[in-house]
Amino acid sequence: MKNITIVILSCMMILCGCALQRDVITLDNRQALIEKRYLESQQKNKELASKLNAQKQNNQNLRNKFAEQNALIESFRQEIQILSGRLEETEYVLKQKIQTSEDSYEKKEIRLDRIDRTASLNKDRIARIEQYLNFESTEPDLKAKQGSGIKTKSRAEQKHSEDVIYQTAKQAFDQGDFELARERFQKFLKTYPKSNNADNAQFWIGEIYYHEKWYEKAILEYQKVIEKYPKGNKVQSALLKQGFSFFNLGDKANARLIFTELIKKYPKSNEAKIAKKKLKGLAH
Repeated sequence: MKNITIVILSCMMILCGCALQRDVITLDNRQALIEKRYLESQQKNKELASKLNAQKQNNQNLRNKFAEQNALIESFRQEIQILSGRLEETEYVLKQKIQTSEDSYEKKEIRLDRIDRTASLNKDRIARIEQYLNFESTEPDLKAKQGSGIKTKSRAEQKHSEDVIYQTAKQAFDQGDFELARERFQKFLKTYPKSNNADNAQFWIGEIYYHEKWYEKAILEYQKVIEKYPKGNKVQSALLKQGFSFFNLGDKANARLIFTELIKKYPKSNEAKIAKKKLKGLAH
């Protein structure tokens, strides 16, 4: 009986030992698997940390580049502001010089026009005095005008009317009444197309449009002076003001052409001197 018991106990102990050994092996395997997963997890964490650091570095680099670009843009803005200020100053100085030049030129034109009118009136007075005293006129063209007393009187009256219309038109221009001046100059040209003052009247019509800043129309009116009265005393002035008109329209190419033509055709004129100065300004 004891032997049987011992055998049974021995078997149970063997069975228990086998079971314990299997559990130990299973636990070892599980532990090894856990350790392996832990190591893999650590490796992944390191890789993620490395990627995160690289991303942070990239973000920092982008921030630095963005800051540099902002600084560069800001410096460009400041330079543009400075250049704009200088450009405005240059434009202002240029406009002042142009205005001064134009004012001086217009004053000279007014003086010359007054001298022309005075000379014309003096010639008429001398002619009347010579006719009254029965003297021969010193002007060659007055011989053709001499005739009967009635014809002389009629022509004198016509000349007086011609001068009145021209003078009233010029007076309206000087007073700034451009509409009235234009109407009277046009009437003068229609009534007396062959007058000695016809080229002057046509030029002042161009001046009216110029003062009204209708530069396209002014250019056309100045062109009439150049084409219809090529031997008149207003051709140089018409060319100069054509150049100014193109310049005011922003057409610098045509302005240069007109100024160059003026200098070439009338190199010794005062208008050519003004054109030379203007060309120097256009070269910059």
